[in-house]
Amino acid sequence: MALGNHNIVAMTIWRPDLAGRTGPKFRQIADAIGEAVAAGRLPRGARLPPQRELAYGLGVSLNTVSRAYADATERGFVAGEVGRGTYVREAGPLPPPEAEIASLARPLAGPIDFALNLPAPGEAAACLAETLRDLSGSNCLAALLDYQTEGALDHHAAAAADWLRRVGLASRGEEIVLATGAQHAILAALMATTRPGDVILSEALTYAPIKAIAHHLGLRLVPLAGGDGPLGPDALEAACARFSAKLLYCLPTLHTPTTRTMDAERRAAIADVARRRGLVLIEDDVFGFLPAERPLPLAAFAPERTIYVTSLSKSLAPGLRVGYLKAPAEHARALRAAVKLSSWMPPPLMAEIASRWIADGTADRLSDFQRREALARQATARAILPPGLVEADPGGFHLWLTLPPQWRAEMFRMEAQSRGVKVLVGGAFAVDGAESPNAVRLCLSHEASRARVEEGLVILAELVGDSGAAGANVL
Repeated sequence: MALGNHNIVAMTIWRPDLAGRTGPKFRQIADAIGEAVAAGRLPRGARLPPQRELAYGLGVSLNTVSRAYADATERGFVAGEVGRGTYVREAGPLPPPEAEIASLARPLAGPIDFALNLPAPGEAAACLAETLRDLSGSNCLAALLDYQTEGALDHHAAAAADWLRRVGLASRGEEIVLATGAQHAILAALMATTRPGDVILSEALTYAPIKAIAHHLGLRLVPLAGGDGPLGPDALEAACARFSAKLLYCLPTLHTPTTRTMDAERRAAIADVARRRGLVLIEDDVFGFLPAERPLPLAAFAPERTIYVTSLSKSLAPGLRVGYLKAPAEHARALRAAVKLSSWMPPPLMAEIASRWIADGTADRLSDFQRREALARQATARAILPPGLVEADPGGFHLWLTLPPQWRAEMFRMEAQSRGVKVLVGGAFAVDGAESPNAVRLCLSHEASRARVEEGLVILAELVGDSGAAGANVL
């Protein structure tokens, strides 16, 4: 959102009264800002005190005030502009136009969110309306409100097998298991193949929730040597020799957070190590439908020991909670039991919508839109961000920004948030917290507007080169 020209109201330096307030200090300050705006003590256009000055006056840390200003910005009390400070919004929070309200609930004002890795809003809502109209006139509604038997899931498995053919993965219906999204599919895969105390291997940087899943299942998650580089067969061989590992979890295509895609030769080498070491592979291919060209899935190189996981949340719509697992017969029965134990079944209505979209071409149309949108937004990022610091795939939703030496990742995140942009630090993906990279992940697809994406990238590009702000934060 362009902030435009405005008159900053001159006033005596304002300081919040925190007496009698409870809760986190940053929230107390943000609440005080909101109350002062509502009461007129902070008039429209009034500039808030500089963060460092307010921190000194209140006897709190700069980080606390930065979080308070970011919270107040997110709640619509104030806005920030690079080089001009933080001021009370002249017209208050702007609601989205009525036509945009159903746009996956993405705000069109407030902080620009590069932290959430969700697909871009498109015509999915219109497609859903049409499908629901068709369903309303069908004779299957009662079945969609009932428990599903194995036989009732056969046509969903057939649709899933049809969908997997798009990435070159052949499968039979009995190899397919439905889950409630990819994260649930990963949980089910670990429940089906491991026991508490087992060692599972992963890349040093990986999908963040896998750490919590492993912890709650009592598993030991061990990162492979090699830092944040691509997963290599030598590191895998060494880890298998050192640990009695049961399983490897990995993201070979559009790896999160680094965006890298493993080439076919390396996939074949990983499959060879797994075969010799008796290792089960969980391949997370949730981004696999985005690249126009990509190697065959790891599951094609070692089908007898790979549990392949994908979903429709990245390629179609995040609220369509349907995940697909393709697994060898020896694991499929255990996977179905794990799904039943953890959620009984995927919602039948969701599965039916997904199957219809795959069959009638809607899924292909929505997926093609995501590819085009990713290409356009990545092109904008390449034109704005410093090229030597960015790693990205032209067809991916996210990019990996390595920070220059004057910045630390957490300080960069806080400063970016104070300027109205949310990012996620690289440490969130580190299996070993001591090995956190000095980088941030930016997701370009969550924002509904390309203009907001461009605005946020410009702010971050300026911030990367702002050694003065970095130095101030490091002190």
